[in-house]
Amino acid sequence: MSNSIEIQFEQSIVEDLVAFSKILHKDINVMVKEAIEEYLANQQQKLMEQSLYDDNAMTNLDYDEFWDGMDIG
Repeated sequence: MSNSIEIQFEQSIVEDLVAFSKILHKDINVMVKEAIEEYLANQQQKLMEQSLYDDNAMTNLDYDEFWDGMDIG
């Protein structure tokens, strides 16, 4: 399994990375890593919130409401 991937950026993104690298005195690789980590954390949070929402949507009826009107017998 390869531990590297090829990523291509639009020219405007490259120019922004270079500019911010100079302004912030940070390595571009560090900035990209930080940005990806933040993106992944945000996506994970959204997925967790959606999962919680989905779980609540499926279980928002109590026992009596669920079985109301059912003829068991």
